[in-house]
Amino acid sequence: MIGFELEGDQKAIQQTARAFALKEILPRAAELDRTMEYPHDLVEKAHGAGLLSPSIPQTAGGLGLSVLEQTLINEELAYACTGVCTALSTNDLALAPLIVAGTQAQLDEFARPMTERPLLAAYCVTEPGAGSDVAGIRSTVKDAGDHYLLSGEKMWITNASVASWYFVLATTDPELGPKGMCGFVVPAQLPGITVGKKEINLGQRCSDTRGIVFDGVKIPKKYLLGKPGDGFKIAMAAFDHTRPIVAAGAVGLARRALDEAVKYALERKTFGKPIAQHQAVAFLIADMAKDVEAARLLVWKSAAEMDAGRRNTKYASFAKCFAGDTAVRVAADAVQVLGGYGYNTEYPVEKLYRDAKIFQIYEGTQQIQRLIISRQVFEEAGGE
Repeated sequence: MIGFELEGDQKAIQQTARAFALKEILPRAAELDRTMEYPHDLVEKAHGAGLLSPSIPQTAGGLGLSVLEQTLINEELAYACTGVCTALSTNDLALAPLIVAGTQAQLDEFARPMTERPLLAAYCVTEPGAGSDVAGIRSTVKDAGDHYLLSGEKMWITNASVASWYFVLATTDPELGPKGMCGFVVPAQLPGITVGKKEINLGQRCSDTRGIVFDGVKIPKKYLLGKPGDGFKIAMAAFDHTRPIVAAGAVGLARRALDEAVKYALERKTFGKPIAQHQAVAFLIADMAKDVEAARLLVWKSAAEMDAGRRNTKYASFAKCFAGDTAVRVAADAVQVLGGYGYNTEYPVEKLYRDAKIFQIYEGTQQIQRLIISRQVFEEAGGE
């Protein structure tokens, strides 16, 4: 028998995240979007509430929440503000390679302190010339005896200036492609690391997005994750963990846009009746509602597959692709329902519209998700 009801602990996690989002984040969302200031105080409060780095395993002192439980948190935080949600949840993206391939000693050194203090981390894979094409990265790492030397440039790195450590993907030889890649945990205070200026983006403006330059950074060999050549595999495995969580953020934004549209449609009157009673508006709302629900079910399915120990690559891409498109479409329709007010900064839907677009870009563009899905479908059909 298949059921979709959350269990007691899951409901408690969802309610904790919802209460935090509505009390602490929602009242600050517009201000943080306007000032573009990093929400340090909310990071500290989230840590105190048990909502920061919930993926840290119990063996490293963490909560060790399942992927499904993490999606519940992300949907609620994103409902209030996806900029704040991204600032908080990036920790789990950076932690994913450590959880996938790290030793207990590495977990104790880098993950355990994050359970004790509101420390942050960043995932450094994207480069100025290598975004969707991860295999095309040019950052290099050289074996120098008792350490490695890392040189290269990363771009669009969330939490770049506030992170205490980075997960970095680099190659021993660009000509080797994925086979030459290595993944490292790199302490942010090591000499040779330069963090760039804050990038001013279309949306999620309180999130800290910057470039990072690594210039001959000496990395102790004990910070290599897995074996030399395992980096690409580790980075891709991390996405199977995190894409459902990111997709949940898209669901949260879409749900908020739907709620704002419904509220306005019930209040706004034209031709003597609420616009909710006009079929043109009612049908927009109906499509928004069904797509939000469908997106959430894909998120839960992709998370449940991972939690069951099964390969969820296809389902993670289903969820990320559909939820990302849904967030953009539902936010756009919310602007349409509100009309001129939806286009104005006094109302929240214009921010939701701007914030939504990134869900079609980061963690792999929608085109990359479709490529992954199609390959999986053909593979399952017995094709090459």
